[in-house]
Amino acid sequence: MFNFNRVFAMVFRYTIYLRHSFDRLSDMFYWPIMDLFLWGLTGLYFAGLNKNPYGIDIILNGVVFWLIVWRAQYEISINLLSELWDKNMVNIFASPLKVGEWILSVIIFGLLKMIVSFIFVSIISFALYKYNIFLYGFYLIPIIISLLLTGWTIGFIVSGFLIRYGQKIQTIAWAGGAIIAPLSAIYFPLSVLPYWAQKAALIVPSSYIFEGMRQILFTGNISYDKLLISFLLNFIYLSFSIMFFVFMFKKSRKLGLGRLI
Repeated sequence: MFNFNRVFAMVFRYTIYLRHSFDRLSDMFYWPIMDLFLWGLTGLYFAGLNKNPYGIDIILNGVVFWLIVWRAQYEISINLLSELWDKNMVNIFASPLKVGEWILSVIIFGLLKMIVSFIFVSIISFALYKYNIFLYGFYLIPIIISLLLTGWTIGFIVSGFLIRYGQKIQTIAWAGGAIIAPLSAIYFPLSVLPYWAQKAALIVPSSYIFEGMRQILFTGNISYDKLLISFLLNFIYLSFSIMFFVFMFKKSRKLGLGRLI
């Protein structure tokens, strides 16, 4: 049984930490704006060359909605990594805090930050390029949920390795999500990938979402089988990733969390 007072305490702790961390604030606002400027202007240029009315929308789809995957993964991985940097891992888990409560707390905190970043980026993209995320209508809800599940899956897998091997492999906290980015077809259709990569993309949940979003742009509808497959894969992967993290945590605790300092 979860103790929600402890969960709230961890969420509050990470919120206080955010107030004193320029790095975390820049991740929420500065870099998303830079991506919008860079990719948005690039999209405008190529859309003008090709006379494609959807060119800029396709680019901004990738910038705005990939933020959901990246933020969901990043918050789980970086919050764990920050405990390693602060040499606080032993203190946290010497308390009554359970690993399941920590998992719930980083999910809640990451979700709150993702919402703030997503709303902020959506407003800026509309102000700069008249890009309206609500053009997806009702489909917007399952799109966001599916991408969140994908991000959490990557986050717990990455964190499983971090809790086991420590800071010596900390670079995967930033590189984890990039592994599936090419196979997610964020900015281009799957058909441009090599044959073997197209087959590999079939087991990547986010590929169905970004393909489906382009389908909505071109036809106004989405194949429901894309959403169904995406959610099915996400639930399988997320269940595995949480079990993997808990397994790696228990293994690391047996070896001694103090060795990670």
